[in-house]
Amino acid sequence: MPSPRMTMPTREVLRALLGAPERERYGLELCGLAGMPSGTVYPILARLEQAGWVESRWEDPETHVAEGRPRRRYYRITTDGAQQAREAIARAYRSRRQPVPGWLAGAGGVP
Repeated sequence: MPSPRMTMPTREVLRALLGAPERERYGLELCGLAGMPSGTVYPILARLEQAGWVESRWEDPETHVAEGRPRRRYYRITTDGAQQAREAIARAYRSRRQPVPGWLAGAGGVP
């Protein structure tokens, strides 16, 4: 499957996921971290999941019922997805002749 386009919103969602790649985050949490509305973030998450970079799961019903809130869907970047994302973001910056950001260069050995 081809890599997702590295638009600015896609890079922001990936930055939020790469900030703690081992951690699951729910959709609205990612919206806040990326600074974008759900109508922008959720389609990006769907494309990243379709590309195999992200995996998701619904939380157990007992949890949200006990807490009295809607059910959350949790997202986590895969190991391969993290590496591919770092490389794709670095290529996007280089193609624009911009320096690769420090948060990316220090994660996973992207030069």
